[in-house]
Amino acid sequence: MLEYISAPEAAKKWGISERRVQKLCEENRIPGVAKFSRMWLIPEEAEKPADARTKPHRKVDK
Repeated sequence: MLEYISAPEAAKKWGISERRVQKLCEENRIPGVAKFSRMWLIPEEAEKPADARTKPHRKVDK
């Protein structure tokens, strides 16, 4: 059976704010997420999505 955690629990687990977790849920960036009333349910084994707000650093050839 699939176990779920809440947005505050995911925020603590991933070291980000609860609001950021909610935004990731709203943007469908966490697979298997579900909304029950006003509460987001996140699969316990879900991985923190990569931060799309930053670009990975490229190595510059000299």
